[in-house]
Amino acid sequence: MEWKGYENEVTRQRIFDKFIEFMGKFAELKVVVALRDGFIMTTPFTICGSAFLLIANLPIPGYAQFMASIFGSNWTDPLNQVAGATFSVLALICVLTISYKYCEAEGCDAMMGAVMAMSTFLILTASYIVSKSGEKIGDVIPKMWAGSNGIITAIIVSFAVSYIFCYCEKNKIGIKMPESVPTGVVKAFSALVPGLIFFTGAAVIYTLCKVLAGVTFPELIFKILQTPLQNISDTLLGGSVIAGLQSILFWAGIHGPNVVGGVISPVLTANAIDNQHLLDAGMQLLGNPQAKIITIQVNDVFIKSGGCGLTLGFLIASFLCARSQQLKPISKLSFVPGLFNINEPIIFGLPIVFNPYLLVPFVIVPIIAMIITYSSIVLGFMSPFSAVQVPWTTPAIISGALLNGWQGVIVQIVNLIMATILYFPFVKLQDRVYLKEETVNKTAG
Repeated sequence: MEWKGYENEVTRQRIFDKFIEFMGKFAELKVVVALRDGFIMTTPFTICGSAFLLIANLPIPGYAQFMASIFGSNWTDPLNQVAGATFSVLALICVLTISYKYCEAEGCDAMMGAVMAMSTFLILTASYIVSKSGEKIGDVIPKMWAGSNGIITAIIVSFAVSYIFCYCEKNKIGIKMPESVPTGVVKAFSALVPGLIFFTGAAVIYTLCKVLAGVTFPELIFKILQTPLQNISDTLLGGSVIAGLQSILFWAGIHGPNVVGGVISPVLTANAIDNQHLLDAGMQLLGNPQAKIITIQVNDVFIKSGGCGLTLGFLIASFLCARSQQLKPISKLSFVPGLFNINEPIIFGLPIVFNPYLLVPFVIVPIIAMIITYSSIVLGFMSPFSAVQVPWTTPAIISGALLNGWQGVIVQIVNLIMATILYFPFVKLQDRVYLKEETVNKTAG
């Protein structure tokens, strides 16, 4: 029986090692790295857009009426103009940033590749809108598809164009110019052939989609891929998988939030922007069955409060019970960064990475935080989130208040108390291990 138990343990370890090896390789894929880094480049746009949206929609009773009495009834127009030029064109921004990062990593002309991708995306997108009266208005870029609804299309176009562009450049497929011609002119002419490939292909795809399906390519992708992905992410199971997977990977030494976030952040951001569209249409989010529950704010502000794994709860538990000279100093040093959601000092300094004593709470705590946050929105205690975001370094309590008023603060506090309680017995166990080691070392010395 003992041998069988050992055999099972070895099998489980092998499966886990294979999983970690697979995720490590996945994290290093060019497309994953480009997607992650490209989406990180959109941060200034989403944060700045959020700041203006927040000013326009501060959750303070009487605030809107007070501002209107000073600046007039249209006081939010310039603020919404900024939001419209950031959130509402997020797919366009993603096309540029993801393509740029992919081409840059390949050592190719990143700017030219990014602009080619943007033009290709625009060819695939409708150049008209239909008014409420049914009138077709042309020569416009519909923000409906240049924004959150077009994000998956933007990702597909970015990778397709970047790959072909880099292939052409590396294999010198293009118009060759004499050596005396300036470098800028040479680059421009070398892009002619891949440009013809992209634009012709995009025109053919646009025509086929319109003739066969009666929609544009972004609309088709939205129905086939993006809507199911958003629906899956907007479930308690989907949210729990996201929360748990981030922690499992980070525990194994792979930056889980970066890997998982690189893939899922565009979808969660699209969920938040969809909610903003509901608000813009004059609807409420609270109690609205159309509103998405799991958005980028749920993951960044409530599930990773204090850092991935809600390690601020670990630090508080450590202050309450730690006596070892190894745990006490690292907890003190990690506390201030932890307040600003930076937990690498405790992740790698303690470490939590590959620490068998802390694997269970490090994975379970964020999953339970997801359940608490999800339930608070479903039950109507807290409103679903709009496009407003806060910088990821904003401390807990402050971020909750900015995003959802006192209800957001309460949910963050509940999550933090839960994290502290669940971490406590494991921190005590870790502390006893360290104390034993220190006693042995002191005796040996």
